[in-house]
Amino acid sequence: MMIMQRPTFRSATWIILLAGSMASCLPPTCRADESTHTDAPEHTIVVSPSDPGWTPLGEADFVRVNGDDQTLTWDGPVAHGSGTPIGVTRSRKTYKNFELLIEWRHERPAGNSGVFAWVPASALDDLPPGKLPDGGIEIQMLDHDYTRQWHQRTGGGKTPFFSTHGDVFAVGKSTMKPFPPLSPNGSRSFPSKERSLGAGQWNRYYVRGVNGTIRLWVNGEEVSGGSDCQPSEGYLCLESEGSPITFRNLFIRQLP
Repeated sequence: MMIMQRPTFRSATWIILLAGSMASCLPPTCRADESTHTDAPEHTIVVSPSDPGWTPLGEADFVRVNGDDQTLTWDGPVAHGSGTPIGVTRSRKTYKNFELLIEWRHERPAGNSGVFAWVPASALDDLPPGKLPDGGIEIQMLDHDYTRQWHQRTGGGKTPFFSTHGDVFAVGKSTMKPFPPLSPNGSRSFPSKERSLGAGQWNRYYVRGVNGTIRLWVNGEEVSGGSDCQPSEGYLCLESEGSPITFRNLFIRQLP
């Protein structure tokens, strides 16, 4: 029997800006209601995976759902996504209240990917290649050139339902009340700032899900999220959606 050893992860320090009402409620002890979006002044905190409670995520912590043996391959703490077939790789565990740190890099312009939170098992059962789950909350990872190419094809104007990086939205049977600013059709929380870097450059996401409220920080600043998510417990999934992407330095911390 092969024994899979955990890879050595690079312990990076993450600088996170928290709005004023959250700055006094730092992980891992925060239990308060986080369902209100706020524009209060920001405060800087430091999130380090070497702090108590953080656990690295590697190959042994994920299960293939509907890809092939090349859809997501691992080199120590680094995961290489081919983008084909379209589908997901899920966590072995389910999570309710959590913090997630993840770095990602698109390997070519106009890349599309993401990470799902709170995906129910029913959305993954017998999921065929080429399909994405019909449940969960997607945290979008979309390269800026995707939108630029859309504008070139359509002659400009607002995109109907997507921006680039940082959209947060419910998929399929899941529901969420998105934080403003909203997409034109009202289904997504659009990022309040354009914080992500383009193809070939690393980006950092800090995702915090507590009691049905999910929040996203892109490269250190909170930009989007939503409340009243249903369901508010489930699997994490790494997405394959047609283009190569690399993930590294994945860490999870479960919260009360």
